[in-house]
Amino acid sequence: MSSAPSPALPDERLAAGAARLATRHTGRFAAETVQGLLADSYLRLAATARVSTHLVVLAERFAAERLDALAHVEGTPGVGLPRVLFVCSHNAGRSQLAAALLEHRATGRVTVSSAGTHPAAEVEPHIAQALTEVGADLAGAFPKPLTDEVVRAADIVITMGCGDACPVVPGRRYLDWPVADPDGAALGVVRRIRDDIDTRVADLLASLPGA
Repeated sequence: MSSAPSPALPDERLAAGAARLATRHTGRFAAETVQGLLADSYLRLAATARVSTHLVVLAERFAAERLDALAHVEGTPGVGLPRVLFVCSHNAGRSQLAAALLEHRATGRVTVSSAGTHPAAEVEPHIAQALTEVGADLAGAFPKPLTDEVVRAADIVITMGCGDACPVVPGRRYLDWPVADPDGAALGVVRRIRDDIDTRVADLLASLPGA
């Protein structure tokens, strides 16, 4: 009996990325699973993208993060680095600042993700500059939609102004940080928001076992 056909990719350039991801997860996920998740990642990003120039590259990176989370969910619970997920409405300001600052402070001791319940097309102006000033950077980060596997993989979910749209998964540790929104704010305001978040990040890191 012939096997089911692989799901069609929305952009033929994704085929190389699907092959790379499938090779990385050989023995863990079927090629069809990888291809389907990559296609879904592309379509989710395309829904809010203003330009499609880098969409193929971003879709592969987004799919890689989702596959890593899914592998963690299906693996042995409680094993590996602590996983922290920051969620805000647009994944363009607060959650990007928090994720970058935790990455900077943790130096590889924590797996960090961020997402938005209604992701924007791009990161807010001044965010990258405010991070560069303290030695952190976005490293090509981009707004991403919230997905089930990333939530389920997180040990700690930190919400930042997304209200009732924020996810709730039993067994996760939840924190809500009432941080000001940098949407459209001047650089000086963004700096103050950055410093507020950085203080919270430092306290969080100190509370994590092994981190």
